[in-house]
Amino acid sequence: MFYDESPNGPRREAIELFRRAYEAQVAEEYEAAIELYKRSLAVYPTAEAHTFLGWVYSFQERYDDAIEECLEAIRVDPTFGNPYNDIGSYLVAKGNLYDCVKWFKRALAATRYESYAFPHMNLGRVFEQRGYLLKAARHYALALKQNPHYTQAIMAMRRLQGKLN
Repeated sequence: MFYDESPNGPRREAIELFRRAYEAQVAEEYEAAIELYKRSLAVYPTAEAHTFLGWVYSFQERYDDAIEECLEAIRVDPTFGNPYNDIGSYLVAKGNLYDCVKWFKRALAATRYESYAFPHMNLGRVFEQRGYLLKAARHYALALKQNPHYTQAIMAMRRLQGKLN
């Protein structure tokens, strides 16, 4: 995770609340996860906690709330890539295949992001749905360059190759 320090005081409490929130989220106990993420944020706000709270909201199809949490995450730490990608994903879920592109591109420009394969994959999907097959292929290939074992990107590239042949 993002907390690899051994902090004291409020940050330590926030880390423990975040850990418990994540466990509740994984157990699909979403209301408990929401409450724990909010408590963590009240103690010590982090971009990660805002982003993960947004993620839980998305599981409940509360995409506007999820986007608001991601915007808060960006305000806390504009270098963190996850909330940019997540905003794009939530816009796609809402049927917006145009505004999402700028958010995926912002994720790719973020300096603190563990997997640039995700925004590339998302751009590939969007461009494929919009009929820009060569752009889609480029982003699927870039996702595979980032993570050669990314099964969804492999399958998407094969599917797209079939369309292009």
